Amino acid sequence: MSKHQIEPLFQLIKSMTKSEKRNFKLYANRIGSGKESKFIQVFDSIDKMEIYKEELIFKRAKDIKLSQLPNLKAHLYKQLLTSLRLTQVNHDVTINIREQIDHAKVLYNKGLYQQSLKMLEKSKALTQKYERQLLNLEIVEFEKLIESQYVTKSIKTRADEITAESVGLNHEMGGIIYFSNMSIRLYALYLKVGYARDDKDLLMVSEFFNSNIQSVDMTKLSFYEKLYLYQSYVWYYLIIQDFLMCYKYAQKWVDLFQQNPDLISSQCDLYLKALNNVLVALFYTNHLSKFKNNLELLMGLENEEYVSVNTNLSILQKQFSYMHQINLYFMEGRFKDGTALVPQIESFIEENKYSLDKHRNLVFYYKIACLYFGCGEYREAIQFLNKIIEQKDTSLRTDIHCFARILNLISHYELEHTDHLDYQIRSTYRFLVKMEDLQEVQKYILRFIRRLSGIRPDQLKEEFIKSRSDLMQWVNDPFEKRAFLYLDIISWLDSKIEKRPVQDVIMEKARTNK
Repeated sequence: MSKHQIEPLFQLIKSMTKSEKRNFKLYANRIGSGKESKFIQVFDSIDKMEIYKEELIFKRAKDIKLSQLPNLKAHLYKQLLTSLRLTQVNHDVTINIREQIDHAKVLYNKGLYQQSLKMLEKSKALTQKYERQLLNLEIVEFEKLIESQYVTKSIKTRADEITAESVGLNHEMGGIIYFSNMSIRLYALYLKVGYARDDKDLLMVSEFFNSNIQSVDMTKLSFYEKLYLYQSYVWYYLIIQDFLMCYKYAQKWVDLFQQNPDLISSQCDLYLKALNNVLVALFYTNHLSKFKNNLELLMGLENEEYVSVNTNLSILQKQFSYMHQINLYFMEGRFKDGTALVPQIESFIEENKYSLDKHRNLVFYYKIACLYFGCGEYREAIQFLNKIIEQKDTSLRTDIHCFARILNLISHYELEHTDHLDYQIRSTYRFLVKMEDLQEVQKYILRFIRRLSGIRPDQLKEEFIKSRSDLMQWVNDPFEKRAFLYLDIISWLDSKIEKRPVQDVIMEKARTNK
C-alpha cells in the first residue's frame, strides 16, 4: 500500500473544505508568532500535494530539518483538530455539550462549584433534549462529585434526586448497549455473507437472533433502545430475505425520527441509514410509488444546512442518493438513462477515496456494471466487473464477488469471446467452490453458458426457452431466489427468446407491475 493512503495527516488535510482551511490559517496565525510558523509551512506543503511525499516538504520549506518533521506533523495534526472542533461546535450538539462539560470542569478546578453546577444544568438540558444519555450520565456523575464538595441546605433531597437519576440512566444505558451490540453483530454478519445461502446460514442467524432478542415493553424503551432494536430486526430480515418485514422495521426506524424531529439534525447519520434501508426493502419488494416518495425525501436532505456543513453526512447522503437513483433506473428499466450518472459517481468515489469504505465501492461497481449490461454495453460492464474481480481481499461481501464473476461470463458470451470462455467458466466454478457459494442456480448458469458455445444458431431459441423454464423452479425458493436479486437472468433470457434488448423487456415488466 502506498504511503499516501496511510498517512493520517495527509488524509485529514485532504478531507478539509476550503472554508475549513481558511479558518485554520486564521486560527494558526493567531496562536503563532508574527512570522509564519513552521507547522503552517508543513500544512501548505501537504495541501499542495496530490500524493504524499515527505521529500516535497523539505523542498518547499527549506528551513525545516528532518529531525523536526515528526514533531511538527504531530503538532499540526493537533492544531488542525482544535481548529475543526471550534468550527463545528455550533453545528454538532455533541461537541457543544462536551465543550460545556469542559467549561464546568474548568470552573470546578477554580473552586467555583455553584457556577460549575449551573453550567452542568445547562448542558444536561441539551442531553435530555437530544437523547445523549451517555453524556447525561457523565454529567450526573460529575454533579455527584461537586455535591460532595459543595454542601448546601438541600443536600439530602438533592442526593436522593441525583442517585435516582444515576440509577435510571445506568439501567437505560444497559438496554442501549445490549441492543446496539446485537445490531452491530448482525450487521457484521450481513457484510460478511450477504443474504442467507442455505439452511446452515438460516439456522445460524436465526439461532443468534432468537436467543438474543427479548420480549420488551416498547412503551418503556428510550429512543436509542427502540432505534437499535429496529436496526436489529432490519439486519435480521434483510439476511433471511424477508423484505416485507425488513420494510416494516426500517419504516419504524424512520418513523421514530419523524416523531422526534429535533433528533433528525443531531443524529442525521442514523436517519440517513434508516431511509436507505427503507429504500432497499422497497426496491426488493418492487414498490415503485413508495420508492420514489422516499427517494425524494432522501435527496431533499442535501439542501439542509446540517448536512452540507458536515462532510460525513454529505458523503452518506450522496452515496445513498446515487445508489437508489441507480435502483430506480433498474426498477423502470431505463438502463441507458442510468449510465449518465456514472461520471458523477466516479467523480464522487475519487473525491472521497479516503472516506468511502470498500463495501460501498463494491456495491457501486456492481450496480454500474449492471446498468451497462442492461443497455447492452458489455465492454463497459466488464470494465467495472474487473474492478471487483481484481480485488485480492474477497472476505467482504463474498456474494458480490461471486455474482460479479457470473455476470462477467455472460458479458463475455454476449461479446462472443468464446476462445477464453471455457477457461473463465472453470475459474468461476473454482472460485464459487472456494467461497462456499455454489448453489443450484449458479451451477445451472455455468452449465448453461458452457452449453451455449456448442449449440447451432437455429437451436439457440429452444435452448433459451428450456433454460428459462428450468430456472423458474428456483425463483421463489427461500435460498436460491437470492441469485435473482443480483442478476435478472430471467429478463435476459426473455430478451434472447424475443430477440429484443433486455432493457425493453424490463421496462415493459415495470409498466405492467405499476
